[in-house]
Amino acid sequence: MRYKVVLESSEEGIAVSVPGLPGCHSQGATEEEALENITNAISEYLDVVAKLSQNKTIREVEVRV
Repeated sequence: MRYKVVLESSEEGIAVSVPGLPGCHSQGATEEEALENITNAISEYLDVVAKLSQNKTIREVEVRV
């Protein structure tokens, strides 16, 4: 999967967030580190969503923008 991320300079280096996944944030000293960290954060975020979605009815929809 591909996700758009927002990178912003911060006092600690680079802050990164995923607009499509509310609350999914990370950071790194460099852009490369921040992108690596957000990749891990996205994976963990999706794992939690999958666990919370167990035993629920799931459907996929296609949206064109």
